[in-house]
Amino acid sequence: MLDETTKEQVKQYFERIQNPINIRLFSGDHEKREELIDFLNDIVSLSSKISLEHSEDKNDGLRFSILSEGKPTGIEFSGIPMGHEFTSLILAILQSGGNPIKLEEGILSAVSKLKENLHFETFISLDCHNCPEVVQTLNSFALVNPSISHNMIDGAMYPDLVKEKNIQGVPAVFLNGKRFLSGKAEASVIFDKLLELYSVPETKEENSKISNPSDIYDVTVIGGGPSGVTAAVYSARKGLKTLVIADRLGGQVKDTLGIENIISIPYTTGPELTHVLSEQLDNNQIRKKENVRVLKIESGDFKTIHLNTGERIVTKTVILSTGAKWRELNVPGEKEFVGKGVAYCPHCDGPFFKDKDVAVVGGGNSGVEAALDLSGIVKSVTLIEFGDKLNADKVLLDKVAQSPNIKTLVKAQTMEIQTNTEKVTGLTYKDRSSEQRETIPLDGVFVQIGLVPNSSFVKDLVATNRFGEILVDEKCKTNVDGIFACGDVTNTPYKQIIIAMGEGAKAAISAFEYLLHAA
Repeated sequence: MLDETTKEQVKQYFERIQNPINIRLFSGDHEKREELIDFLNDIVSLSSKISLEHSEDKNDGLRFSILSEGKPTGIEFSGIPMGHEFTSLILAILQSGGNPIKLEEGILSAVSKLKENLHFETFISLDCHNCPEVVQTLNSFALVNPSISHNMIDGAMYPDLVKEKNIQGVPAVFLNGKRFLSGKAEASVIFDKLLELYSVPETKEENSKISNPSDIYDVTVIGGGPSGVTAAVYSARKGLKTLVIADRLGGQVKDTLGIENIISIPYTTGPELTHVLSEQLDNNQIRKKENVRVLKIESGDFKTIHLNTGERIVTKTVILSTGAKWRELNVPGEKEFVGKGVAYCPHCDGPFFKDKDVAVVGGGNSGVEAALDLSGIVKSVTLIEFGDKLNADKVLLDKVAQSPNIKTLVKAQTMEIQTNTEKVTGLTYKDRSSEQRETIPLDGVFVQIGLVPNSSFVKDLVATNRFGEILVDEKCKTNVDGIFACGDVTNTPYKQIIIAMGEGAKAAISAFEYLLHAA
């Protein structure tokens, strides 16, 4: 099943395996079983340290598990993990074979202390570019805690199970049989969800203390998007001891499929740009703490940053560059049915609505692009805009005009997402011209109404405007000495990658000047 180029690449990776790995294939009948066996035989052929064994334990025929030195790791796959999930399988084998787990040590330490028996199931689509992060995070959790197990399930191979669990979006994660989360989620989000449900023992006291002045940073950048990485690189190049704290490196950019408006770079993608940003951090020897979240910041001569892992960071200056997140409609039916017909990512969840009727709420560039993407998959798209007209670029509006299955409603205020006990059934809107309410029968609603700044954790520390944007001056200074901000989290107009990068550079230079005068 694997082409020779892929085999050669994987073979080189597998040279890093330290411990013997067994792939245990459970018995059972499935039309794709022989295809899975061929696939696993290809994998096994690439390393003498990997073997395939057939278990007599009855299952569905597509389920296999990973064992390390003959002991279960808790990692299982139901399906043939190709597409985006191929990397999840390769990483699972490498990490089970003794390679480092690339998650923040503080998270792994806390997860390892959980005492409850936790069985995760993640339903995925092989075309979903957000699913692997969830799968790989939960696999890592299983590797550090024997009480945790995780099974990746390819929804396309189990349509009856998908229907039974009423799954209309991926990734869809179940914990001990109950829905745990839906949609894209970074390790920090998954960890926070565990904190909501279970008491995680704190990390050792010595890990939370600052033992000597060498542990104090000159600049700590909170956020790993274009503005944050730029700020960190500029700070490091000034000779400052710099730390980046990010729940996800790349930020919003990571989810952007095509980028054509960065001057000197004709075209790139979000994942490609994120990789370059990460490389620049590494090339400048900048320390990173990824997949963790800042709970609060204490101000003073030095700033103390409290993380959700229980760790504390002491720093002379802080640069806030936490970006923004999808804005929600905040109407009845929205939050309750995320993953059951309500979605925010047309690329990931669009295939679940093939030949069905959907709506996209939002008439800006993101909303119109989502409608165009979906129009090639679904039966019909209703594009709903609150304002008097669509506010997208002309080239996009021209494409909408040429799309026979896209209908546009303007001056329409979304009032409620209609549902039954299992799924979305429609959307109710108010015609702002007539004040009349109308209900459209629908199978899904995609929300694309812009962004809200990620500033809630500092709302009591720095000044913000009514939109939650952090107020900064022309040098990216906040109202608190030693705290700066840049990018989409601020009141700087025009939320663009290139502008965020420029603001990041300004914030770093301002922090450098502050430290010079404070010395």
